[in-house]
Amino acid sequence: MSVLTPLLLRGLTGPARRLPVPRAQIHSKPPREQLGTMDIAIGLTSCFLCFLLPSGWVLSHLDSYKKRE
Repeated sequence: MSVLTPLLLRGLTGPARRLPVPRAQIHSKPPREQLGTMDIAIGLTSCFLCFLLPSGWVLSHLDSYKKRE
């Protein structure tokens, strides 16, 4: 690595350091209405059905995908 490399890299990244970064104005409030047990159960069941069930099916049939016919 050359002696000039750090100076060149600092020259390339110098203007980017001076740019102002906008900060997000995030404010949290309490929920308007609490989630019930049935809402949570429906949400977890739908996540299971949408994500875990298809991937489980593919993993259980992996041997049939490996076979060449």
